Order: sequence, then structure tokens, then C-alpha cells
Amino acid sequence: MPVTIAKLQTLTTWAPKGSWHPQKAPALRHARNSCVSIALVNNMPDAALEETELQFSSLIEAAAGDVAVTMKFYSLPGIVRTGRAQERVTNEYFGVDDLWNSRFDGVIITGTEPRQPDLRKEPYWAELAKTFEWAERNTKSAVLSCLAAHAGVLHGDGIERQPLTDKRFGLFEERKTCDHALLRGASDPMPFPHSRWNELRTEQLSAAGYTVLTSSPEAGANLFVKRKRDSLFVHFQGHPEYGAQTLLKEYRRDVGRFLRKERETYPNMPSKYFDSEATRLLTDFRELAVTSGRADSMKSFPEQAIANRLTSPWRATAVCVYRNWLQYAASAEFKRVASATGIWSEPVFKQRAL
Repeated sequence: MPVTIAKLQTLTTWAPKGSWHPQKAPALRHARNSCVSIALVNNMPDAALEETELQFSSLIEAAAGDVAVTMKFYSLPGIVRTGRAQERVTNEYFGVDDLWNSRFDGVIITGTEPRQPDLRKEPYWAELAKTFEWAERNTKSAVLSCLAAHAGVLHGDGIERQPLTDKRFGLFEERKTCDHALLRGASDPMPFPHSRWNELRTEQLSAAGYTVLTSSPEAGANLFVKRKRDSLFVHFQGHPEYGAQTLLKEYRRDVGRFLRKERETYPNMPSKYFDSEATRLLTDFRELAVTSGRADSMKSFPEQAIANRLTSPWRATAVCVYRNWLQYAASAEFKRVASATGIWSEPVFKQRAL
């Protein structure tokens, strides 16, 4: 079933392959009577703003099944925007006051690239903390993605993230660490993409009452949960929403930063992501780039030769987990609609399992 995106003046039904179908705004009032409502608080940097919209819309659409979903986009005003991204947020995103004065079945909150070692010193911290507090009272479940997960446990439990000696970057095979409804039907082990410079440690999370659901020896805890007031908070240190080429784009960005002298070391390739031919091409490029030391070497970065070789082996697991999450966020509303239409005879998700 397609995902309906609410915009300031119109509703847009999201469909795969980027096709957009505008509808008139009054349809939203009707849709709310029978659809699950999801807020996406998209705080990603300008370059990733629209791609993040697409990633989460696509994932929710793939996971929705028979559940009709409406989504509204927000971004915290403390996130600095320029150019096209600022125009998009101004014209197509709802203001944060609309968020704080609304209730949703679920919310997804993303992070952004931090500028301060202490997240509490970021200019958007007060707004982000208020969003967490709002979500505790006004959603059935909240997903906190990567940096937002770090910020959430810092705000809620005072747990400081720990810096890594190198970027945790690539695909990591994780195992289930307990039985939980969010992992119902998921493979074990399962791959997840990660891209971060910091970590939250399992022992600290467990001591603060979080339940770790997936973990790997190399990447540590990834998926963990905790109930906060009225909402189940779901945290990912990794990025199940990523597309097949996202890690390649991030690697290319980091290589460019090295050649522009914005970082001291040449970045390592993402772990277990590239095949042997892609690895060879990128190794050859590294030798060329390091020798020349010129930023214009990026013109010969072999992105196109590699991009079509990439797959997303984590996608099935991501869809499975988000399907379970969406059905949980939808449970009361979906049961009412399903019973009225005769398409479901019992609850789709048993809350006691959470």
C-alpha cells in the first residue's frame, strides 16, 4: 500500500522509483481516520536531506503491507540550512510547533553530523531534547537513528557515547541477543550498515534499563529498546534505511575531504561492502590520489564503475524490523479498521511481547 506524504498545501502519495502523485489537502483529514500516522524528523545535513526522505519513505512503503500510512516531514530549526535544502524545508516541511502540538502513532528522528564533542553544546540540543520529551507522551513508539540514538540516551539517562579510534564503517553481521517482537521473522545472523565515529557500550545500556536486541563483536550493540512513559523507544546505532549505494557515497565524500585537507588520514574502505573488483579499483585510485595529493583527482574516482555492482543484503531484515515496528505503532488503529472491514480477525501485534 502506498505511503501518503503530507505537505503544507498538498498530500503526495509516495510510490517507488520516485513517481509522485499530488492530491488535494482535504484528503488528509479523511486519511487520518483510517491511516497510521508517522512523523519523520529529518535532521540530516543538506546534501543528504532528500535522500533521507526517500530512504525512509521507501522503507516504510516496503514494510507497510496492508497498513495505510501517512507521513509528515519535520526538521529542527536549529539545524543550519542553505540553498535548495532550506527552500525545501521552508516550502514542504511542517514547523516544529506543529509537531509538538500533534500526536502520532510513530516518529522517526534522525541525527546530523555533530560539530561538538559534547552533543549538549550543539545549537539544536534544546529542540532535540524537547522532541524526545514530546515523543514520550505523544507517540506509541519512537525510532532514534544513529546520532539521535546517542543523543536520546544522553538526554534520558546521562549515558555518554564513547569515541572510536577509527570510523565504524561498513557492513557488520549481527546476532539476536534476545527474543523480541521487533525481530519476529528476521534472519539470524543479519547484516546492518554502520557509519559512525562513536559508540554506546552494551554494559552501560543494560545498566540503564535498555534491552539490546542485536549485537556483533566488531560493531557492538546496534538495535536496543526501552519504554519511556507512553512510548517504546527503538534505537539504531546503524542505518537499516540505507540504500545500496549510500556507503559508497559516504566513502567518496570522505576521500574528497582527505584530498581537500579536511581530514588527516585517507579513509578506510567500508568493511565487507565492496567486492574484489571494486576493491581493486579503489585501491588503484588511492595510490593515484595519494601520489598526486590534488583535490581534482576526485574527477577520476571510479564511482560509476562500482555503483551498479552494489546490493543491499540488509534490506530484507530492515523491512522485517520496520514491518514489526509499524504494526506495533499501528496496532490499535489497524485492529479497529481491520475489524470493520473484515480483513483481520485478531491483533496484528501483541504489546505484551514488548
